[in-house]
Amino acid sequence: MGTPYRPKITHASRPLTFAVRSMNEHGEWSDTQIAGEHPLTLYVDKREIVTLMTLGARPEALAIGYLRNQRLVKSIEEITAVQVDWETEAVAVSTRRGIQDLDGRMKKRTVTTGCGQGTIFGELMDEIDKLELPTDVYLGEEIYYALMDNVRRHDTVYKTAGAVHGCALCKGSEILMFVEDVGRHNAVDAIAGQMWLDRIEGRDKIFYTTGRLTSEMVIKCAQMEIPFLVSRSGLTQMGYEIAKKIGLTMIGRAAGKHYLLFTGESRFIKSKQTSLT
Repeated sequence: MGTPYRPKITHASRPLTFAVRSMNEHGEWSDTQIAGEHPLTLYVDKREIVTLMTLGARPEALAIGYLRNQRLVKSIEEITAVQVDWETEAVAVSTRRGIQDLDGRMKKRTVTTGCGQGTIFGELMDEIDKLELPTDVYLGEEIYYALMDNVRRHDTVYKTAGAVHGCALCKGSEILMFVEDVGRHNAVDAIAGQMWLDRIEGRDKIFYTTGRLTSEMVIKCAQMEIPFLVSRSGLTQMGYEIAKKIGLTMIGRAAGKHYLLFTGESRFIKSKQTSLT
């Protein structure tokens, strides 16, 4: 079997934290770690699409995942190159045949509740009914508890510097990848892009986020064909309605042994039986 196709990409991650001087309540000065934040303008075939504010951990995956989750490209094979240049604060994506009706699609955008400025191209809202999630996978309560314990123990930028959101792609209680960024939508997109690059399917995976469960988060999770969405935060009415409509198993307020199961209860096994091991 041949090597799976990958576009030509740079590997231009930025330092995730920076030291600055700060004074505490006792008048004592010391070095404090703060999270990085960098503008990154996305160009596709020399056409400016959007400027993202990012931690800079996985800029290439972020660009690919943004295009994937906005349905601007349908497969990784459509992308020939992803080149990040931090001197110009830009990422240039080249495609094989361009993006059809890009002008029309960019005119129909919704600014979302994402940290910073999230956007969803209008066609996504029109295609909710077409999203299908697997019905033959299950999450046992004990596996869920083990996953939450692993998330709690995971070494993160947030523990050092705060000011970031984290997202994790998991299989059972195992964390396959953990991405942090200044906006939760960026972290989701970076995972989506890395999944394409690594040929990882979503149908038996769990997606964890520290951010709230909005319509944007639910739609992106469903587009990656991930049937389980877990957050330590709460949810919005539209996020709930879309999750219920497409049959996504959504758990919020996840902390320790506490959780609230909102939708997709048929996939959740509240017993010592476990699945997705």
